[in-house]
Amino acid sequence: METALSTTWNTKFGSRRLKVDLPTLEEAIFAASGITDDREGQAEIAAALMGLPLDQVRTEVMKTKTVAEPVRQIIESPRRGPRVVVVEQKSARRKRVL
Repeated sequence: METALSTTWNTKFGSRRLKVDLPTLEEAIFAASGITDDREGQAEIAAALMGLPLDQVRTEVMKTKTVAEPVRQIIESPRRGPRVVVVEQKSARRKRVL
């Protein structure tokens, strides 16, 4: 399933080739997690993006880790009302896909 499309054409400097890698299921799940936090919704979106059966995608979605919710702290200042400071944890670096 992970085949790459390639197109070749000739220029005055020689032949040129364009290689396009098809998206992976992991990338589709990552994209779906950016749209919704609901696991079932992520499975449906990723299945639609990849054209795979929902049951197969659902098992892969359930294997992925959940992203930690941001931690919120309320700091009260005597002069002003309560301020909300949002502290987000950085996740591990992801592989960069080009």
